[in-house]
Amino acid sequence: MSPRRNRPRGPQQPARRSGEDEGHRYGLESTETWRGEEWVVRRISGGAAVKHYRCPGCDQEIPPGVPHVVSWPQAGAVDDRRHWHRACWEARDRRGVRPQRSRNAPRY
Repeated sequence: MSPRRNRPRGPQQPARRSGEDEGHRYGLESTETWRGEEWVVRRISGGAAVKHYRCPGCDQEIPPGVPHVVSWPQAGAVDDRRHWHRACWEARDRRGVRPQRSRNAPRY
């Protein structure tokens, strides 16, 4: 039996410098048009999602570790950022405005 090989077989990758992998950690930004306005959209991976957020599309919580989308108007400020589930962001045009009510409230 031959001994186990501990050396990597492929070409070696250079060591990363600090701040170099931020594009991979936070996702790539793109620009989309929605309701006549330019929006910056950033897709967040599950590993980079570390806080709880509230999705404006379904009003449900986005727990840490769940991949999601962050969007804000291109002309907006940092406070205008919103965290969406990916499915809610894709369905934002098909959803109507839903009134917020408690579970026991009548539907009329």
